[in-house]
Amino acid sequence: MIFPMALIPLLHKSPAPPLILASASKVRGALLRNAGLEFEARESGVNEAQLKIEFAKSPDAQNIDALALKLAEAKALAVSANAPEALVIGADQILSCNGKAYDKPRDMAQARANLQTFRARAHVLHSGVALAQGGEIVWRHADQASLTMRDFGEVFLDAYLKAVGEKVLSSVGCYQLEGPGVQLFEKIEGDYFTILGLPLLPLLAELRKRGAIAR
Repeated sequence: MIFPMALIPLLHKSPAPPLILASASKVRGALLRNAGLEFEARESGVNEAQLKIEFAKSPDAQNIDALALKLAEAKALAVSANAPEALVIGADQILSCNGKAYDKPRDMAQARANLQTFRARAHVLHSGVALAQGGEIVWRHADQASLTMRDFGEVFLDAYLKAVGEKVLSSVGCYQLEGPGVQLFEKIEGDYFTILGLPLLPLLAELRKRGAIAR
């Protein structure tokens, strides 16, 4: 059978590149699995603390979106170096309140102090996601969400920390919206997936564009 030339590219379509999530994050992994993606998860091994120190000396030091993207890109590149054929997803999230950036609390005392700082104020979650392939960044995206905590009392804070326990240490904001943490808030503005640390819709659109998932 002789095929028209216009059909030949369709008959020799390249296979979809494998997907790797450069993270062991259970939340980000669950978001991708729930969206129907098949992927491998790998720890990036990136020294985030050192990257943040270096970033603080850069001209972009006040641009928290840029910091979230830098961390996301570093994770993607670290894994891509050993898997050049794959599309590697890197993601990170930074919280800012009154212009100050916050990391995950190191212990329960710091979690309490952070929540007392966030109380009755709005804070911003800066989420960055990047794709690497062949050791290069091929796409990046940053998004923000604004969350306002209510003026909760100390009795509620005691009960919240007791109920959540050390899970509070796994989140930069000391909460999970899908759990008791939602009781901390009076107002939430922004994309749900951005709040969870992975701007999912733009990522899915880019993966479709690159043939990694079905259109």
